Amino acid sequence: MSRTECLVTVGVDSHKELHVAVAVDQLGRRLGTTAVATTRRGFGQLERWAQRLGVIQRFGIEGTGSYGAGLARWLAARGHQVVEVNRPNRQTRRRQGKSDPIDAEAAARAALAGQGLVRPKAADGTVEMLRVLRMARRSALKARTQTIQQLDSLVVTAPDQLRARLRRLSLEQLVPVAAGLRPGELVGPLAATKLALRELVRRHQALSAEVVRLDQQITRLTATAAPRLLARGGVGPQVTTALLIAAGDNPGRLRSDAAFSMLCGAAPIPASSGKVVRHRLNRGGDRQASSALWTIAVCRMSYDPRTIAYVRRRTQEGKSKREIIRCLKRYIAREVHRDLKAALVT
Repeated sequence: MSRTECLVTVGVDSHKELHVAVAVDQLGRRLGTTAVATTRRGFGQLERWAQRLGVIQRFGIEGTGSYGAGLARWLAARGHQVVEVNRPNRQTRRRQGKSDPIDAEAAARAALAGQGLVRPKAADGTVEMLRVLRMARRSALKARTQTIQQLDSLVVTAPDQLRARLRRLSLEQLVPVAAGLRPGELVGPLAATKLALRELVRRHQALSAEVVRLDQQITRLTATAAPRLLARGGVGPQVTTALLIAAGDNPGRLRSDAAFSMLCGAAPIPASSGKVVRHRLNRGGDRQASSALWTIAVCRMSYDPRTIAYVRRRTQEGKSKREIIRCLKRYIAREVHRDLKAALVT
């Protein structure tokens, strides 16, 4: 077979410092293996290596949202077809073993067969900006929660005279009081506890200010990126951000509202057996997006007349609250899909 007749599919097992690639032809025959550095120079070496083997058909990459993100963006910018390949399941790994070349070859064969393929997120627009800001916000919130827990613990175990002064204070009252403590010279547990409380409170204030700054930027970006979605009932900046992140920057990933619903873990899963015909809650998908749909559904159940009437009717039909929310999430996913499609296309 001549070089021009050979269609090359490359599978890549991505890592932090090194990518391992295996190439196969259109008949599934293995053509070669290589390893390149995770730099632009290494990406160029991978492309030239694949071109020497034949005509490049596509690249199948594991982990396009983590270690393989840089390679996926570089290849897409060069005009190559890039697909994200799911990692082999445990049963396959137990049967075939586990190594970088084995995983890369599995990725190549999956890309060749078109099995379990996902179009990678572009990660080059407003949605990527929101993703990194939301990651920083979640980290700040987690650190602030830990700080509050440490404050409570210190107050409980503080020396009696300090504990008596602080134990009845709420968090809002404790913060200014503890911020004004003067430990003086560290000559005993009382002075050390005062210093620790003051430093923890200052950390709490700094983290709160960080969350406010991030919220301001997230609100501004969501208002620009998806105003139609943000205007819907029960949808705020954080919910909008979670749904935008699930969709990604490139609208081509959203083939239909059913696919988006499955992506968010809101699609009904058949759970029938014998004479029982039913569906169950989907426990897969993007859990942050699923939580966002749940938030919208619960909010609308408390004030939206259409949703309240729907809940009443389905309750009379014998549906449980969990089943009703599952149905609502599916309908909401359809609305959200239309808004996201319009936002990402524009």
